[in-house]
Amino acid sequence: MAFIKTRKKIVSSAIASSLSIMAGHAIAQDQTAQLETIHSEASTQQKQSLKVDKSANIKFIAPLLNTPKSVSVISKQLLEDTQVTTLSDALRTVPGITLGAGEGGNPNGDRPFIRGYNSESSMYIDGVRSSTSQNREMFAVEQVEVTKGSASAMGGAGTTGGSINMVSKVAKKGDALEGSVAAGTDAYKRITLDANKDFGNGIAARVAVMGHENEKAGQHNGAEYSRVGIAPSITFGLDTDTRATLSYYYLKSDDTPDSGIPYWNGSKAEGKPLDVQQGVYYGWKDRDFQKQENHIGTFKVEHDLTDNLTISNTAVYSKSKNDYIWTQPDDSKGNIINGEVWRRANSRITDTNTFTDQLALTGKFNTGFLKHRFNLGAEYSDQKSDKGSYTITDSNTSQIGGSSKDNNNACDLGIAGANSNGWCTDAYNPNSRDPWLGSAIANKAVTTTKAKSTSIYLLDNIEFTPQWLLDLGLRWDKFETDLTTNATGATLSSDTDFFSYQAGLTFKPRENGSIYASFATSANPVGIDAGDGSETSVNASNKDIDPEESRTFEIGTKWDLFNDKLNLTAAIFRTEKQNTRISLDANTSTNGGASKVDGLELGLNGNITEKWAVSAGYTYLDSESTKNGMSCRGTTCTDQTVFNGNQMPNVPKNSATLWTTYAVTPALTFGAGAVAMDKVYGDLANTKWVSGYVRYDAMARYNVNKDVNLQLNINNLSDKRYFNKAYASHYATEAEGRSAVLAINFKY
Repeated sequence: MAFIKTRKKIVSSAIASSLSIMAGHAIAQDQTAQLETIHSEASTQQKQSLKVDKSANIKFIAPLLNTPKSVSVISKQLLEDTQVTTLSDALRTVPGITLGAGEGGNPNGDRPFIRGYNSESSMYIDGVRSSTSQNREMFAVEQVEVTKGSASAMGGAGTTGGSINMVSKVAKKGDALEGSVAAGTDAYKRITLDANKDFGNGIAARVAVMGHENEKAGQHNGAEYSRVGIAPSITFGLDTDTRATLSYYYLKSDDTPDSGIPYWNGSKAEGKPLDVQQGVYYGWKDRDFQKQENHIGTFKVEHDLTDNLTISNTAVYSKSKNDYIWTQPDDSKGNIINGEVWRRANSRITDTNTFTDQLALTGKFNTGFLKHRFNLGAEYSDQKSDKGSYTITDSNTSQIGGSSKDNNNACDLGIAGANSNGWCTDAYNPNSRDPWLGSAIANKAVTTTKAKSTSIYLLDNIEFTPQWLLDLGLRWDKFETDLTTNATGATLSSDTDFFSYQAGLTFKPRENGSIYASFATSANPVGIDAGDGSETSVNASNKDIDPEESRTFEIGTKWDLFNDKLNLTAAIFRTEKQNTRISLDANTSTNGGASKVDGLELGLNGNITEKWAVSAGYTYLDSESTKNGMSCRGTTCTDQTVFNGNQMPNVPKNSATLWTTYAVTPALTFGAGAVAMDKVYGDLANTKWVSGYVRYDAMARYNVNKDVNLQLNINNLSDKRYFNKAYASHYATEAEGRSAVLAINFKY
């Protein structure tokens, strides 16, 4: 992988240079004279806080304390404390979220499940949908906001279990320079830089850059990750009535992916993953790769019509590519009973272009004694996705199959490389260095999916008295999608429109607390991901069926304690999904399925004392797949109604997270965290699962002076072997083992 080798030289050189520069700067400081300043700066940094009071998304028209929804915010401070680098790692700090795995039909990328429902198509960047399948980075993200429960009135189609909004770093007032240089175990190297320059006259510019590489912790000769990114922006009109921001985001990655471990109970492909040593890698390094490239250009304009009224428009053009071949350790041939695994190949080539425009009028006004905070808006989106794959063959094509599980069984030729040309490997001691003797021919744009959506919405928060607030939302969406098979020109179309709404009543017994009850709906039309996700694409059997519908009932309370430094939340809820798409036979789909999740959620974020900060949460989810249909592959269908009443896949009953830090001295802070999760089923039959686990992390940070600190993070402290993704068939993904990262962080 030439890109990785080149990146190693670049990143290593940059780290070495930066370390010497930062070390020289630190030594030059008169630490004795700066003791009081260190104290002041340390205190200021602590006040950045794990508690966030207001969403950066303008669709949240009231402070979070007065919003009748469960919202978990991964703050900038928490991102810095935990030193997470990807969205998947960041979401680990939020209970009630699990990660789904990719496969042939589901692309390999971020696939979070919120409160039990797939939210891959409910991802947003600064409030604008970003539904393409990709592995997202944190270098240009200020904070992550997770809205839980049905929310199509706010976010549009999808959002059954909730949505995820990433808040970008953009140009702002003031001069600032911060960054990090880090190295660690498992060939970990990372350098980031975030610089903001205020030129005066209302003009400021900012740029964030990143270079990263590492191997999968605890795995030898296995997965590797390498990426570079840059995110510049410029803002005009700061502190004026008219403001405009132009920004660009670029991320390129070149990885050697790891799917995981096949299920095996000793006689067949069920139960837990195969009992092999930690870090086993079935991938094929000469063959496997995942290359992604993402471009996002944004132009946002805001104008204050009055002190209480602002109009804004955000236009976004994005272009993404997801290109990969990776090994699925296939169990479908029953080879594991003989100690063998077939290296089935999964592949995809997806190119997606999207244009989105959002127009919004926000502000506040009074009608008699009623006080309104509102957001009235219109949105338009046009997405085109070309999807293809690779034809993968071997020099011995008559006996060795390619990517399809229906091909001849390579393991019949004998294990260990030579006889099967590497397609079959030892289940307990695989050789990732087997030479690749086959070929891969790209078949680009086999199909093209086009999806257009148009919507109008109104969100209104009405204050009757300081103690009573009513939250209302209504949205209309029109969604059109076409799937064209490019070889024949045949096109399948689906065209639908639907309403979504929400209502919530909030009572504030005291200024620092609220008690609320809310109801919200969502709708999920066919093809919402434009063919670049794991949602069902338009086909002959589903093109005329209605959108799936869901609704969430929630009762909760929120309190700001200790002089508003700590936020406590609690909620009980039910999400019901009706009109779920199910198959009646190989050629017929209908809106006949249903499922539900009942739950309890607790959260605690902020400072208990000036020195002690905490972010903690607990979620209980009682899920049930209440109505199922047939599962069809080609013309073969199996009855799934026998699984009615089973626990839903990817839903743990109990999950909890904890992160806490304590400033022992003004210069020294210690942190510790834990993530706990119950057993998770991969399949609807509840025959394949991954066990529950508890993982521990630790951190120590030392302020060298007011500008520089040293930070050590140890992840998975006990080297716990656990699985963080359970796929419905074939395999589960093993999480990373113990790792340590030492970083020099600086802020000027």
